[in-house]
Amino acid sequence: MTSEFCGDSEHKQERFRTRRLSAEEISRLQGQGCSCDDWSQVEVGEGFEAAAVRATHFSGRVRLGAFNKRIALRGGIERPAGISDATIHNCTIGDNVYIDRIGNCIANYVIESDVIIENVDLLAVEGESSFGNGTEVAVVNEAGGREIPIYDRLSAHTAYILAFYRHRPQVIKRLKAMIGEYTASITSSTGRICVGSRLSNCRIIKNLRVGPAAVIEGVNRLDNGSINSCAEDPVYIGPGVFAEDFIVCSGSKITDGTIISECFVGQGVELSKHYSAEKSVFFANCGGFHGEACAVFAGPYTVTHHKSTLLIAGLFSFLNAGSGTNQSNHMYKLGPNHQGIVERGSKTASDSYMLWPAKVGPFTVVMGRHYRNSDTSEMPFSYLIEHEDESILVPGVNLRSVGTVRDARKWPRRDRRKDPNKLDHINFKLLSPYTIQKMLSGSCLLRNLKATSGENTDYFTYNNVKIAKSSLEGGIKFYGIGTDKFLGNCLLKRLEGKQLGSVEEFRSALAPESGIGAGKWIDLAGLLAPQEVVEKLLGAIESGVVATLDQVAEAFRSIHEDYTSYEWTWATGVLQQRLGRTVDHVSPDDVIELVKIWKSAVVELDQMLRADAKREFAAPAQIGFGVDGDNASRKADFEQVRGAFEENSFVREIEGHIARKTALAEELIARLEKI
Repeated sequence: MTSEFCGDSEHKQERFRTRRLSAEEISRLQGQGCSCDDWSQVEVGEGFEAAAVRATHFSGRVRLGAFNKRIALRGGIERPAGISDATIHNCTIGDNVYIDRIGNCIANYVIESDVIIENVDLLAVEGESSFGNGTEVAVVNEAGGREIPIYDRLSAHTAYILAFYRHRPQVIKRLKAMIGEYTASITSSTGRICVGSRLSNCRIIKNLRVGPAAVIEGVNRLDNGSINSCAEDPVYIGPGVFAEDFIVCSGSKITDGTIISECFVGQGVELSKHYSAEKSVFFANCGGFHGEACAVFAGPYTVTHHKSTLLIAGLFSFLNAGSGTNQSNHMYKLGPNHQGIVERGSKTASDSYMLWPAKVGPFTVVMGRHYRNSDTSEMPFSYLIEHEDESILVPGVNLRSVGTVRDARKWPRRDRRKDPNKLDHINFKLLSPYTIQKMLSGSCLLRNLKATSGENTDYFTYNNVKIAKSSLEGGIKFYGIGTDKFLGNCLLKRLEGKQLGSVEEFRSALAPESGIGAGKWIDLAGLLAPQEVVEKLLGAIESGVVATLDQVAEAFRSIHEDYTSYEWTWATGVLQQRLGRTVDHVSPDDVIELVKIWKSAVVELDQMLRADAKREFAAPAQIGFGVDGDNASRKADFEQVRGAFEENSFVREIEGHIARKTALAEELIARLEKI
């Protein structure tokens, strides 16, 4: 009698013919300490050698591949493939698997080729499992109402819609139904350990599905989860980890006593050093070390490195949380109202505190403790500072911070994802329609505050924060410079390499491809998009035109790829307002004037950045250097450790940036003058 079984990854679906054991093989297995409830239920593939299986008890239906090569273990040790010291129940085991020292049993698993399982107490599926899929994670509001049902290929953008578009109940219903269908499709009473994975020195592993090339070692307990590893970007789960009701995506690393419960861990995420997280989702390239997360929506690049840092009930992305960062609201009577929005690119200083609910604008630095429910979302690139129990806002000042620019440049370089199929579509731009629309709105708000409060006012009050008169004037200036730089960037990019032999060619080059993108822009946890495009997608989900998770993912990919076209449409609208005429009436002289303004803005902002960088090399920064010497020793020691200001790579980059942008401006002006 022969049959077939799948002995390799689900994606390959390679099938092998099997046969029953011969009487001679059964006798040899028994002689090697093996036993079985019913040997007729054990089948083997071509090339099977009984010598490779020792001291093992079989029960249920078992199918075994061929074990005919040597396996490399830690420290350069090699062992022949095979099974020893184990109890195997209802399992299919592929070719060249190494299984040794199983304390309890391996039950109800398909174990693919080249897998290593050694010194594991228990590996079993109990009943039917969806392996973490469909688990509802109560983010942002820990009392519920914004639950995200997680699944294997959840993106930050789909999660954002699920959490924050509860005013579109039909969209939520449709998305949840799609996720429910997917969850049902992968629900099984049999787990899978995919090709090339390694499980060693682990305690309890139940209802776990493991992708190719994953490394799982020294864990305490994994219960009801999926580890979506891939050969290009394996997952590592290390010593001391406890995890339940979870999904982990490719390239992620969880180790060093980390505890997670009801969590989604996206691609390239690192959670380590006793980090604790519950009811939270972490998307691309997040990092959590030492601290704690509860009901957190951590968009891409949310990072916290310190003990005593608690992120709770908030939306974050591109966040750097300082030590002792905390948020809370215990002033409720009808249940907790823990909900905060910290928009992209913000930082919190050590021991910062915010009273939820609150909303913080993009690229804001939060310092001190803030006990009022503030909303600074229309004031990007600001400092939010505590002074004498008051929240003081300094609008726009973070535009001149060398740290802000450094962050924007380092994020793309720190993308750890190697998986060819990336789930999150991330726009790294510092200046975009999303941030510039806020600058324009913030500038208008500041001017109105000034006009309505009078010239003799020292402080202006806005949404529970105070703004000093000098800061108000500075904010208007910074937002003007930022807007000028963005518009110039768009113009130069648009006209780069274009034929401008006539006014007609010039105006044709400026014309947008479509009218899409002219209105409000939003940030869907890393994906910058015109609101009208997102609303169109939501309408398509409601109507059933977009009916599958793959179609939703494809729509987000398309939106991301069309960013440049949408951006130019939006920039064109601002340019037309500024010039007082439509694109088809803009002259080369108009653009020459805008390019000159852009050049001035770039140079002025770069000089501010250079001055800010120079503070890092001033005398106060040298305190503690040259410990046993004089001032000369201090300076020499500082330069040996930090380098000289003029030789600093970032300073050189600023100076080179000024030169490059000046040359670009002059080249474009020369082309325009010939029209």
